[in-house]
Amino acid sequence: MKKSSAQKEIFQFDPKITEFLRYLQFSEGLSTNTLSAYQRDLKLYQAWLSDIHQQTIESISAEGVESFMLYLQSEGRKEKSNARLLSTLKRFYQWGASNEYFEMDPTALVKAPKLPKSIPKVITEAQVEALLYSPDEYTPLGIRDRAILELMYASGLRVSEVVELPFEQVNLSAGLVQVTGKGSKERIVPLGELAVEWLEKYIKESRPFLSKNKWVNTLFISRIGRPMTRQTLWHRIKNLAFDAGIHVNLSPHTLRHAFATHLINHGADLRTVQLLLGHSDLSTTQIYTHVAKERLHKLHQQHHPRG
Repeated sequence: MKKSSAQKEIFQFDPKITEFLRYLQFSEGLSTNTLSAYQRDLKLYQAWLSDIHQQTIESISAEGVESFMLYLQSEGRKEKSNARLLSTLKRFYQWGASNEYFEMDPTALVKAPKLPKSIPKVITEAQVEALLYSPDEYTPLGIRDRAILELMYASGLRVSEVVELPFEQVNLSAGLVQVTGKGSKERIVPLGELAVEWLEKYIKESRPFLSKNKWVNTLFISRIGRPMTRQTLWHRIKNLAFDAGIHVNLSPHTLRHAFATHLINHGADLRTVQLLLGHSDLSTTQIYTHVAKERLHKLHQQHHPRG
């Protein structure tokens, strides 16, 4: 059957890009979300090359890559997105050069756009407390939501790590959770007493009701008895924050940021926080020291007689 003109052609990746994506998936063990980001970046790049009909993945020069970056800027894309896309290209060409697919790396001399250091917005301990108490603890969904919030604030888990958390990787008797993070790296994170208490309540009272007593691999389940999605969880958190009177611009990492910053505010050392968050580089964790310092500076200005 012939396709109608209204039907869209399926995008075909260059074979080298396809091989690179398979390498990332099977050798690097990247998460589905990270892999999707690589796919979007490389699809945009290949489509641009196809449109200009002048250079190919193999023949493009450093000037060509710079022209591509200028094109991205002209499209009004955010600098952070452009920097990530260039990082994708650099990794692709480094991989290709190491496999002798390319004679040269056209991205080697292309500099990434300078980005201002963004300090994550952190809600206060009082706001976290209000958020934790916002679910209706007399309903199965409310018990589930309270258990999720307690877990996230106690452990600093990413939203994706929460929804993908297998049931068997939670050890409530030991107060520990085994997390598989970015790059398939595993870490053990301790849980606080309240998190354990609410997880036990959820597993005994709420989870059987939501699952209809059917086996579901993930710990947290949607209202229809299936694994939760990141979108569903993020939507729930935003609604609960609104109910709690928290009207700041939240992000999916809000409780993760609060977990790290509040630990440092109470004297935790940076290396410990790095291990708990699963950061491979300490410099990534150091941003939370800036958050803590900024908070102290504001408190000083507000309350010191000569602030």
